[in-house]
Amino acid sequence: MKFLITAGPTREHLDDVRFLSNASSGRMGYAIARAAARAGHQVHLVSGPVSLLPPPGVHLIRVTSTEEMHRACARLFPKVDCLIGAAAPADYTPVERARGKSKKGPGVRTLRLKPTVDILATLGARKKRQVIIAFALEVQNALRNARKKLVKKNADAILLNSPETMGAARASGLIMARNGSQLPFRNLTKAQIGRRLVRLAEELAGERPAPTAGR
Repeated sequence: MKFLITAGPTREHLDDVRFLSNASSGRMGYAIARAAARAGHQVHLVSGPVSLLPPPGVHLIRVTSTEEMHRACARLFPKVDCLIGAAAPADYTPVERARGKSKKGPGVRTLRLKPTVDILATLGARKKRQVIIAFALEVQNALRNARKKLVKKNADAILLNSPETMGAARASGLIMARNGSQLPFRNLTKAQIGRRLVRLAEELAGERPAPTAGR
């Protein structure tokens, strides 16, 4: 199989030195990429800024912003069998980016933001034979919000977890499939979760009809 995996945060610059981002370490996405490569699959890893070495045998594409991640994924998506969206792209970007370094001044400063592109929802709308596995990091109404994301992103499965997993070596959560099945897991290493998601992708791909000749 050919895998496309996203990992890490993205950065939305306010000026040339400041940016909006989050605490994603990229460890989950890199663990999935490593597991897929070790299972003999071809892997494209689109990674935001992280301090991790790429797994052996993986084609790494480094990006900074959400739009850059979207462009890289959109280019690769038609060529792959599975997309696993483990990245944590920034949800908003500044309406205007200042040049140089903005000077600190007195009083309150208002920051105008606009939504970034929803990478998985955009690609999910174009899905043909591909398997899509999404992630949902939720706090309030976690199950309901994860189910909504599963549908919105046209995903085949979604991994629900919490903010405590960001940067952690281990994680607990719930894998929810489009067919209604649920698989909870507790205190697994990210390497173990990565292997579990790769096996799930293989199983889901096996349920799909093979592409016809010429496609």
